[in-house]
Amino acid sequence: MTPQEFINECKEREIEFVDFRFTDIKGTWHHVTYDIDAIDEDTFKNGLPFDGSSIPAWKTIDDSDMILMPDLEIGTHFEDPFTADPTMVVFCDVLETDYTPYEKCPRGIAKKALNYMAEQKIGDVAYFGPENEFFVFENVKITDSINSQAYEVDSVEGEWNRNADFGDELNIGHRPGTKGGYFPVAPVDTMVDLRAEMVQTLKEVGLETFVVHHEVAQGQGEIGVKFGTLVEAADNVQKLKYVIKMVAHLNGKTATFMPKPLYGDNGNGMHAHQSIWKDGKNMFYDANGYAGLSDVAIKYIAGVFAHAATVAAFTNPSTNSYKRLQPGFEAPNILAYSAKNRSACCRIPFGAGEKAVRTEFRFPDSTSCPYLAFTVMLLAGLDGIKNNLEVYEAAREPLNEDLFELSLDEIKERGIKTLPATLREAIYSVENELEDPTSFLKPVMTDDFIKTYIDYKYETEIIPVEGRPHPYEFVTQYSC
Repeated sequence: MTPQEFINECKEREIEFVDFRFTDIKGTWHHVTYDIDAIDEDTFKNGLPFDGSSIPAWKTIDDSDMILMPDLEIGTHFEDPFTADPTMVVFCDVLETDYTPYEKCPRGIAKKALNYMAEQKIGDVAYFGPENEFFVFENVKITDSINSQAYEVDSVEGEWNRNADFGDELNIGHRPGTKGGYFPVAPVDTMVDLRAEMVQTLKEVGLETFVVHHEVAQGQGEIGVKFGTLVEAADNVQKLKYVIKMVAHLNGKTATFMPKPLYGDNGNGMHAHQSIWKDGKNMFYDANGYAGLSDVAIKYIAGVFAHAATVAAFTNPSTNSYKRLQPGFEAPNILAYSAKNRSACCRIPFGAGEKAVRTEFRFPDSTSCPYLAFTVMLLAGLDGIKNNLEVYEAAREPLNEDLFELSLDEIKERGIKTLPATLREAIYSVENELEDPTSFLKPVMTDDFIKTYIDYKYETEIIPVEGRPHPYEFVTQYSC
């Protein structure tokens, strides 16, 4: 779409404001709004100035000027369904004032990765299909002080409310229970109408949805959204999270994509389906291969497994991420692939024919910045293809058993590899990549970006979390 076509569309819709949005390295959305009368074709040529020093882990105050460059080419702009006045939302890339791409802009990094893939002549399109699970709670309370560390979330579906007194309202008594929430009908599923409203709103902002259902945990849901190209799919994750949070908010509830808000129940993942295409052909497809997989696809999987610790630092980038990746909660951390097997971290979904064959990596979660998560998985996979990597010995052949049943001793004895156990462990791997001049990250990510990402994770998550007493430590250690 050209700038003039965009302006004409805004006039037809009687748009009054244009909201320009961009994403920081954590994945948080930021925005600045302009009156429609202040927008013309030059806006899309020259971009919009802003202060980069006010964005976490970006510019210093003595070098703060930056440019927001609106992107109309991908076509993910949408009319905001929540503003009182008609407002059009436009995705932006971040540039330096000399109009070169900013090295820490996740959306720009994702575009750079696609260019790299094309330069290597491996593919011209990378498709991603994320599945973002979420919780809806009625209330959340958080305490973070010198003498108290506590949280409490509440869901009407929570089994802890079986004996609750709701005042003038009845206690309905119908609840899914821990791990009992997969596909129940109402009244056990209390979110039917809420999810329907979310779907209707997602369609308004241009997303094509399909499966809509209650997930395994109490208060948990999922809405399937059609796959897209890498940047388009990441844009759509930002849309989806915005819509789900806002619809919950306007209904007097609160939605979260946090991986593990409930102890002992399933957590939220962002399963990521992916494939590479070239000249209109699916490079992951071979009719004679296992589950329709080509050698290219196997090498892609091998690349992700070979770099799994570094990949996890971007796909599972929070301390809470690793509380989800525990045995018994359908969040696989075992580096294996298999058709139809949800206990392997790479599932090969059932699909008939070339168009449907893909890999599904099940370990990522929604605390990730989608642009960075998709980029790093792609880079790891490309490295596997370029260097003809093989899946490591213990998982060379598909593992079709229930891997959740394996003990830690069995995993070690068989030489089966797993994802890191903590964010600190994952970041150690990124530190090694920073020191390696041949790192698979460096064709796309600069040393300065990688160093910033490492420091940001230490300063905002690893050290603060490790330094705070945990309530369970009082259970196990107070009477020492």
